Amino acid sequence: MPGLKSIKVPKFLKNKFFIAFAAFIIWIAFLDKTNLMYQYQFQSEVNKLENQKEFFIQEIKQTREEQQELLSSPEKLEKFAREKYYMKKDNEDLFIITPAPAQ
Repeated sequence: MPGLKSIKVPKFLKNKFFIAFAAFIIWIAFLDKTNLMYQYQFQSEVNKLENQKEFFIQEIKQTREEQQELLSSPEKLEKFAREKYYMKKDNEDLFIITPAPAQ
């Protein structure tokens, strides 16, 4: 074919090691079961779980402080039981007032 010029392929594209390395990178990046997209999703899930872990550690610490406070004083324990669980003494009447639902 007289009108077509031959296209020169760079020498590094003919190298079998370069071709093997490029195929490996494409396989790892896109085709593998644990490709880059999954790695990103896994890392974001790990970050989310670490944040939740920190939150729950703080909640546990706060709950233990409240528990120590309640167990240290019978008055505080009685107040907590009355407010949280609506407990009452035998000779008392308990009236619970709830706000009207918003319309």
